[in-house]
Amino acid sequence: MHAFTRCLAGPLFLAAAALAGDADIPPHGPPLTLFDGANLDRFDTFLKTTGLNRDPGRVFRVEDGVIHVSGKEFGYIITKQEFANYYLSAEFKWGEGTYPPREGQARDSGILYHVRGPQKVWPTSIEFQIQEGCTGDFWLTDGGALTSRGNRAAGPPGQAVRIDRLGKGPWKDVAGYRDPTGEVEKPRGEWNLLELVAAGDRVRQYVNGKLVNEGSEAYPSSGKILFQSEGAEIFFRNIRLSPLKP
Repeated sequence: MHAFTRCLAGPLFLAAAALAGDADIPPHGPPLTLFDGANLDRFDTFLKTTGLNRDPGRVFRVEDGVIHVSGKEFGYIITKQEFANYYLSAEFKWGEGTYPPREGQARDSGILYHVRGPQKVWPTSIEFQIQEGCTGDFWLTDGGALTSRGNRAAGPPGQAVRIDRLGKGPWKDVAGYRDPTGEVEKPRGEWNLLELVAAGDRVRQYVNGKLVNEGSEAYPSSGKILFQSEGAEIFFRNIRLSPLKP
């Protein structure tokens, strides 16, 4: 998410550790299918220009069992329910298009979770960043807060701060960018698996089976889940959420 430009300086931006092995997912119950491949009935839509459940340009549409997000307007689909203590998995792949105000820049989207407060671009939350060269970063938005690698960070009202993923190398905001030292995404056009474990106030993010970020003392620690449209064409599928076992 780069609509906000304020970033957190200091140790949070350093590559802190090597990537872990296969995803260590805790025991969980049967999955709730948030997207059944046929419709978006479990979601509301929100666009910066038109508001809640008004999508005349079909920014969000279902095609062949996949959610196609055009990226032409800033907004999101957001679950109608709130969730806590869960394991979330979803797959994404990039499309071709990039659009103003991010035309020609690194393709950008994200999964915002523990979403609270009024619908807007962007609400109070923690973000699992999806961006070329940056997938797996945290963004802490509009009061969202987290402790990671011994540092406490919080996004001031109306702003956001970033915590880089583990092992992240140099980054440039250009379309098609790939991390030269710590890339975790597959080549553009291939499907990537994202996994999130939200256990109480602790969160862990995985990309293609690798731990890329983790934190504790999350605020908020529960809420809705949204998938962004942020200037780049992107596709989502196999979105499932499972309650963690006690």
